[in-house]
Amino acid sequence: MTVFVDTSALFALLDAEDAEHDLAFSAWSSGIDDCAGFVTTNYVVVETIALVQRRLGIDAVRTLIDEMLPMIDTIWVTEADHTTGLSLVLMAARRHLSLVDCVSFTVMRRMGIRKYLGLDPHFEEQGFTRYAAG
Repeated sequence: MTVFVDTSALFALLDAEDAEHDLAFSAWSSGIDDCAGFVTTNYVVVETIALVQRRLGIDAVRTLIDEMLPMIDTIWVTEADHTTGLSLVLMAARRHLSLVDCVSFTVMRRMGIRKYLGLDPHFEEQGFTRYAAG
């Protein structure tokens, strides 16, 4: 099983004080135990590093890069993925639906990935299923 990892989960995993830390940690640990194949995109990596560096500092970025990202396969966004993501942003016409999310949905559909590890409700709105411990 392949599980897409979103910025929201990565941030919650790194921030022990995040309200969703325990939920994210439980799902992450379960995925490791179940040998789930974690994947993400290079866009999510960029977004996550920027967020973590700004809010948690460089030590948390180091933990992300050295300890977490090696456990996640990074899918590089294609030009077609990027273009489709841009179209989705414009079609949705919603302030809080980001280009990174729309590109994530595009890549997940292209790769046939149905489950995600994250806290963002936009994934479920798009028909994806949240990966949970158990």
